[in-house]
This record gives sequence, structure tokens and C-alpha cells, in this order.
Amino acid sequence: MSKDSCKDGAKDRHTAILEDGSNTLQRIEIITGTGRRRRWSTDAKAAIVAESFAPGASASGVARRYDISPGLLFLWRRQATRAKVAARRDGGVAPGFVPVTITGCGGKLPVCEEQGAIEIEVGAVRIRVVGTVDRRALCEVLAAVGTVGR
Repeated sequence: MSKDSCKDGAKDRHTAILEDGSNTLQRIEIITGTGRRRRWSTDAKAAIVAESFAPGASASGVARRYDISPGLLFLWRRQATRAKVAARRDGGVAPGFVPVTITGCGGKLPVCEEQGAIEIEVGAVRIRVVGTVDRRALCEVLAAVGTVGR
């Protein structure tokens, strides 16, 4: 058995690669496609995002149709959603809690068969009211809590 790893019939390792006898290889690359990043106009992005939000539409299917990655489409969707939320905030309607106003602090709350509980948190203060409570007393407690933090 021979020590050479090359078999007897595989001698092309020692023969010239090119016809002129040189052993130099030249590298050739064939690039198909655009070869650069595509630039999407704002209107085109908006149309694609709107199509992906249509009822029954699949975001991945829309991405395949426009030959973009689903991750890019989801990025555009997040950006569009954030822009809508920011536009709503600038329009004067901020998301959040509605302030509560208590009117007519007098008398007692109606008695229910079930005892409910109200829990109010103002800063570091937590007020828990269980069962029936006098409205006037509750108004005084809330007024006191409102002035504590000031």
C-alpha cells in the first residue's frame, strides 16, 4: 500500500490547470439581483403596511409578495403604530386614566347585599375601603391625601 493519499488514477493534482500550462486560477463572481439595498418611498411603505393590516391578511404573505423580509415589514408596522400613538398625543387626547370627581359629599352609600371593596392609590399612600362608608368621611380622607403630597 502506498503512503501517498492520492490514488494512482488521480494525477490531475500535478497537471497544469489552464491550457497555457499555468497553475493560476482567476476568480469570477456572478452577482444576480440589484446588488444594493432597495429604497422604499414613504408612500410605498405606507401602502405595504396598510395591506398587512387588512382583515384576513398575513403579514408574512404580504412580505413575500413584495420580496422583503417579514422582520422588515414588522419593523415598519411598529414604526407606523408608534407614529399614530404620537399623533394622538399631539392631538390633545392622551391615553391614560380619567380623573374622578366626587360630587355631593353627603349621606351614606346605598347598602348592597355583597360587600365591595374600593382601593385607591395616590403616590405612596394606599386607601382601602371595605363595605359601607360615609361619603363625607371618604371625601375628607381623599382631600387630606390630596394635600399630603403637596
